[in-house]
Amino acid sequence: LYVFQRTPSSVDLRGNKLTDAEWYAEQGPGWQRERRENFAAVLAGQSMDQDLVADGWTDIARRIGLSLMSRRTDDALDMEEIMLRSEIADFQKMNEIRARVDDTVAEESTAEALKPWYRQFCKRPTFNDEFLATFNLANVTLVDVSDAKGVERIAEHGVVANGKEYEVDCIIYATGFEITTSAHRRVDFDTIGRDGLSLYDHWREGFRTLHGLAAHGFPNWFTIGINQNGLSPNMTAMFDDQAVHVGYIIEEVGKRGKKTVEVTEEAEQAWVDQILALAGTGATAFLEECTPGYYNREGKGSANMQNSPYAPGINAFNDLLAKWRSQGELEGMLLE
Repeated sequence: LYVFQRTPSSVDLRGNKLTDAEWYAEQGPGWQRERRENFAAVLAGQSMDQDLVADGWTDIARRIGLSLMSRRTDDALDMEEIMLRSEIADFQKMNEIRARVDDTVAEESTAEALKPWYRQFCKRPTFNDEFLATFNLANVTLVDVSDAKGVERIAEHGVVANGKEYEVDCIIYATGFEITTSAHRRVDFDTIGRDGLSLYDHWREGFRTLHGLAAHGFPNWFTIGINQNGLSPNMTAMFDDQAVHVGYIIEEVGKRGKKTVEVTEEAEQAWVDQILALAGTGATAFLEECTPGYYNREGKGSANMQNSPYAPGINAFNDLLAKWRSQGELEGMLLE
């Protein structure tokens, strides 16, 4: 097995274990929703009495995020001090990640190549209990292609990297995914709205939606994702919340005897304006200093701020949607 690696990942302990049957039997209605919201709150840096999930993600949040709150309430810190504390906590956490590599991987040069030398959130953190130990097997070879920024080419019988061809029987592509590039690059088909309007053209300068889920000029069309809506590392929970909202809209259209629903131009612009107003510049500066990856468009700078998620976080976003539904007016949408 040859593993061709451009940039090492941050590989933390996963610590997966069986769910305690007695604990599960004691849970009452709403337990899962409570855990989801607690998880999101901890990641957002909110002070919680209890961490109900207590996994690798929340450990990072406590170490890097909540460390900024360990001060007297009357001790106001300026932004420079906050950034310094955050960087120190980040370095301590990443030192633990690198130490885990040393403790696990026997061959010194392989261990050095597997160490991530960047800030924690420059790449998506990973959690795995077997990955690092795999490189101790006699039939596993790590091929570091960081200097060449990737493999050179695929030849008839194998992979060419660093000027050498590695003959293989099977190639597994684990090259990640794209979430910050244009819709035209990521979607294999065009979506056509009113008057022949292409979604690619509508989003040419950045996403334009209401709540990240529907767009003006595209009746009866909905999408789910991470742009202009609430973002969480818990993707399945995030998409579940979005699907509940879309389902509510579709159901209401039918109840009211209508056939089409479409975001108004005014509502779409108002949401775009809000996303831009809430998007911070601090994240942009952070990502620009990171190792090349999809977060910063391969080192070319951060993504379009208009494509940002809802900055207050997924819990605040879900509260906003719940309030919108409770009002029952389908505000910002035109029914026909």
